Amino acid sequence: MIKKKWHIIGLMSGTSLDGLDIVYTEFREAECGYTFKLKYCETVPYSLEWENNLRNAFSASKNEIDALHINYGTYLGETVNTFISKNNISVIDFVASHGHTIFHKPNQGYTLQIGDGQTISTITGLKVICDFRTEDVALGGQGAPLVPIGDQLLFSEYKYCLNLGGFANISFQEVNNRIAFDICPVNIVMNHYAKLVGFPFDESGNLAKKGKLNTHLLNELNKIPFYAAATPKSLGFEFVKETIFPIIDNYQLKVEDVLRTFVSHIVFQIANCLDNKLESSLLITGGGAFNTFLINELKKATDNTIVIPNVDTINYKEALIFAFLGLLKSENQVNCLSSVTGALKDHSSGKIYTNVI
Repeated sequence: MIKKKWHIIGLMSGTSLDGLDIVYTEFREAECGYTFKLKYCETVPYSLEWENNLRNAFSASKNEIDALHINYGTYLGETVNTFISKNNISVIDFVASHGHTIFHKPNQGYTLQIGDGQTISTITGLKVICDFRTEDVALGGQGAPLVPIGDQLLFSEYKYCLNLGGFANISFQEVNNRIAFDICPVNIVMNHYAKLVGFPFDESGNLAKKGKLNTHLLNELNKIPFYAAATPKSLGFEFVKETIFPIIDNYQLKVEDVLRTFVSHIVFQIANCLDNKLESSLLITGGGAFNTFLINELKKATDNTIVIPNVDTINYKEALIFAFLGLLKSENQVNCLSSVTGALKDHSSGKIYTNVI
């Protein structure tokens, strides 16, 4: 049997607006699944203009969002071309793009990730696979999280896979099903308050470490109904804007105290999702893995063995897995699990665009 291999560019833009993560990765078919090698990785920071465009799109008109969808596709295509040229990449099967989430209200039947696939394909001359969430929502699912299929097939040696990005999300195996869900906001909230005092983010958690815990705010945050809701469940920026920010701002605390309290909120919610009776491995990726104060507080709250991988895996695991979702789609294999999203069935999600005139 001839083993297959694929060379794929993966794109990921998270809700925390840190920038565009772009990876070039090689996947190989193995006896028991797939192996991968991250060959080139880069985060391209957003200009202030793009950061504002993406942040403010939440309140833009339909016509403005339609235009932004195309313009952002142009930006993605041009960024891919620059990445290819910079790294002298010659072999590419396709580009897999997550896009940037503007709306995510699956319980109301819609989700929107902008970055037009046809535009990316036209600019790069490459096949593009994108729009991984809408089919799942149409099938009654949450459209998220989508990373767990990658956790299952690429990172199966860990009991728990925890990502600390704009939101915290977790996945794990329970009997024959992969279970996954969004836990709570993380960097999307922490970065917002750090910026109020002149920092792009709270490096190593140094601001939070100086703050005082406000137990009243902590208790109110922990009583938010979402946390008691059954899975499957997922979060979007709407939740932060409509629920989290109003609660926090009502207390009129110093930024350091907000960050200190929110760290405790994150830790409480994560620990509540873990089986702390068994010592298991907990893989942590995403920007929050660099928040030393947050990680140390989490270590105090669980007996699970926390594993912080190499820097590339921390930073680019999601972009890697969206490249992998594209691989599965290209092979007509399941890339979206009903046990995770609550959809009517497992399915192969995503839309394929080619540069055909």
